[in-house]
Amino acid sequence: MAEITAKMVKDLREMTGADMMDCKKALAETNGNMDEAVEFLRKNGQAKAEKKAGRIAAEGICKIAVDGDKVAAVVEVNSETDFVAKNEQFQEFVGNVANQVISSNAADVDALLAVTYAADTTKTVKEALVEKVATIGENLSIRRFAKVVAENGCVVSYTHGGGRIGVIVESATDVVNDAIKEAMTNVAMQIAALSPKYVCRDEVDVAYLEHEKEIIKAQIMNDPKESQKPEKVIEGMISGRINKELKEICLVDQVYVKAEDGKQTVGQYVAQVAKENGANFSIKKFVRFETGEGLEKKQEDFAAEVAAQLG
Repeated sequence: MAEITAKMVKDLREMTGADMMDCKKALAETNGNMDEAVEFLRKNGQAKAEKKAGRIAAEGICKIAVDGDKVAAVVEVNSETDFVAKNEQFQEFVGNVANQVISSNAADVDALLAVTYAADTTKTVKEALVEKVATIGENLSIRRFAKVVAENGCVVSYTHGGGRIGVIVESATDVVNDAIKEAMTNVAMQIAALSPKYVCRDEVDVAYLEHEKEIIKAQIMNDPKESQKPEKVIEGMISGRINKELKEICLVDQVYVKAEDGKQTVGQYVAQVAKENGANFSIKKFVRFETGEGLEKKQEDFAAEVAAQLG
């Protein structure tokens, strides 16, 4: 008989939305064949018709932990409902996981799950997570984390919307004072609001730019009027639109949201603060997590769910 692993049970549960024990039984009955196990659950009315329609954890919160002004970590832990995301016990657990990242050298989520849980050293992080799933009654998932260590500057953090968005900003600076940190916090708020992808244009992948140019050119060529313009004009139009896009996705090129003249860029604002404080000050890196971004969210029909539970 094939060995039934925890990962197989987890994968089957995600595919079908069925209970964990039902998934384990189905795999045992089908000798570990995933397709047959899905069919087994469906025939027994324990699986939902649509793949991944059940236990999708796409709500949750982001929490940030800091160690002085040199180290910060952000973690996203997902739950199935926003109600649980506001649960004090859940929030405490996420905070503990963020602190765990600070003290750990784990490179990925699997490695983090395997380390001893600092808040209760009798368990691993994974065992603590499983315990929380059982206690809270929802599927919970440590989705991702990031740890930032400042080598030649400092870090600041900003959390928005009660944990919906978490931002860490790292600077390169030879002066670390309240004014520098305030500027970094302002930049973190900018990142939370406008979601840039890069610090500056030097970070933008050449392949990405070429791909965007191809898309823009195709759009132009599919326009009856624009496609008739001279090639040189078309090239200028492409460059102009690429430049406009870069101003949106590159942090230092974005218009600073607090700019008094409505024109000052983030890069110009940082340069102004550097000059005022006699510092060699620049934004080196940022991390922005938004809860549930890129995840499929289950469409809830609460009335229908209650009716179903009542039979």
